[in-house]
Amino acid sequence: MKLTYYGHSSFSVDVQGKKILFDPFISHNELAKHIDINSIEADYIFLSHGHEDHVADCANIAKRTGAKVVANWEVANWINKQGIANTHPMNTGGKWKFDFGIVKCVVAQHSSGLPDGSYGGNPMGFIFNTADGNFYYSGDTALTLDMQLIPSWIDLNFAVLPIGDNFTMDVNDAIDASVFIQCNTIVGVHYDTFGFIKIDKAAAVSRFDNAGKELLLPAIGETIDV
Repeated sequence: MKLTYYGHSSFSVDVQGKKILFDPFISHNELAKHIDINSIEADYIFLSHGHEDHVADCANIAKRTGAKVVANWEVANWINKQGIANTHPMNTGGKWKFDFGIVKCVVAQHSSGLPDGSYGGNPMGFIFNTADGNFYYSGDTALTLDMQLIPSWIDLNFAVLPIGDNFTMDVNDAIDASVFIQCNTIVGVHYDTFGFIKIDKAAAVSRFDNAGKELLLPAIGETIDV
């Protein structure tokens, strides 16, 4: 599979001929100012929770592309109010068979208010089971023992985990998470965007390497094979 990183926690994965975009926060991210959001293609947009740094560009991209937006019930309803009718609401523990594969929603330990201050429901992670491969996007989360359930459901090719600390897991907790989910290839997200989440990238890669894991930190706009 090919993964393109758009900064912060925004990335897309090509799966079964579909372009799946996650948590689009691009035009408001100074580090991603060279990315033209009007050039981003999407068949689906998955939102892990309602914070502005995960939903800011969703409505604009969904309107232009016609992408189906998948999120929890409250975030999906908020997206509907932005003029997007093509949504699929889900919630923690549920799964659905899409045309590219099966997605299961799992626990994320975080918060989830919406940009207008309204209730954002439960934050979530997503497990993707597809013919091209399997992956897990945790969304913003703390390290949680619930992650130990994931290997009983699926064998992962890679996982996308936050590593920036302060609001989410740090690098050490992300390494522990990779042990819980039994996955050795990790794409790191949710770092460097703000002062609160600046990290030493070389040190992070080294810590993963010392743990027998691979941490991938693609440049903003870079596409990698995973």
